[in-house]
Amino acid sequence: MVTLQTADKALKTLYLGVVSNQLNTSINPLFAKIKQTTSDVWGKEIRKLAPYGLNGGIGAGTETGDLPQSGQNNYAEFNLTLKNLFGTIEISDKAIRASQNSAGAFVNLLNAEMEGLIKAASFNFGRMLYGDGSGKLALIDTFDGGSYTADSVRNLMEGMIIDFLPGAAENIVNGKGARIIRINRANNSFTVDKNVTGLTNSVSYVTVQNSLNNELTGLGKVFDSTGSIYGLNKADYNWLVPYKDTESVSISDSVIQKAIDNIEETSGSSVNFLVCSAGVKRAYQDYLNTYRRNIDTMDLAGGYKAISYAGIPLISDRFCPAKTLYLLNTDEFTLHQLCDWAWLEGEDGKVIKQIAGKPTYTATLVKYADLICNQISGQGVLTSITES
Repeated sequence: MVTLQTADKALKTLYLGVVSNQLNTSINPLFAKIKQTTSDVWGKEIRKLAPYGLNGGIGAGTETGDLPQSGQNNYAEFNLTLKNLFGTIEISDKAIRASQNSAGAFVNLLNAEMEGLIKAASFNFGRMLYGDGSGKLALIDTFDGGSYTADSVRNLMEGMIIDFLPGAAENIVNGKGARIIRINRANNSFTVDKNVTGLTNSVSYVTVQNSLNNELTGLGKVFDSTGSIYGLNKADYNWLVPYKDTESVSISDSVIQKAIDNIEETSGSSVNFLVCSAGVKRAYQDYLNTYRRNIDTMDLAGGYKAISYAGIPLISDRFCPAKTLYLLNTDEFTLHQLCDWAWLEGEDGKVIKQIAGKPTYTATLVKYADLICNQISGQGVLTSITES
């Protein structure tokens, strides 16, 4: 007979390992390349010494002359607060009682909930990789009742619960906890289940519920040429500024190689991963077809496939900005975490809890982590590539 106790045990023993593995390896090819560690985590913070430049104790001399003067490594301290990443499932009491006498029916119920959780988590964590940590999904261009037009709906999906937030001094009413019920991708519009007022065109924006400034420190922050990152001001450390080329170009092998050469010559970093928008990938395939060259492919960890450029995988990602190609050394990225994915447990050790005042039960998966790039100057981006 299925009970809350057996369901609780199943989530702990049967589902946690599987779900954790999928969230760590199956979000997207880039996430699968990033190593994860519990090192350099101190309480609620990541504190890490980052070496830069060269050790100065090298030199040449005469047989009887002075030895080189010692020169210690240069270090700067990265300081970052761990982000709180949550995923929640909800099961009604009615659904539990309906499957009480059928273990198979209850397993199907849990499977459906876990698959939904994995799908939602994969979408959002994949999106966070390209964000700047602010959690901003889209800027509102126009609005009419419950329908809104944005600068882009790339980061939105039906079912998401979002917050409308002010970019200035607006007095937004009814803006928290709106659920997206429809998206028109042809004209970048979406509809929510409530009427939000007090917005300002091209100023107001949306985030995932309660996520403002609480998301992973992704590529958007890494490739921001100004401001600060990891507690350091980029203006004070040139090695915190990545290679960036904004010139309008058509994609070709020589364009890619020029960027790789610039990165490797200035930083000593070795580019091992290329990520672009779908339009840039199509343009590169068109370039290869025009010159009657074979499109070589390669297999990646996690079952992914990629185009091969000189042995370097090139993939497209739905969250990569338009006209953009990232040239990355993934060995320099690390996801620092307090622990791997785990269920939130109550004082009684149970992970399934009743929602106060409602005939439903909930369980929440949690991970405390954030992303650090150890050598930002060893990363590069082209931002104005002609797409196909």
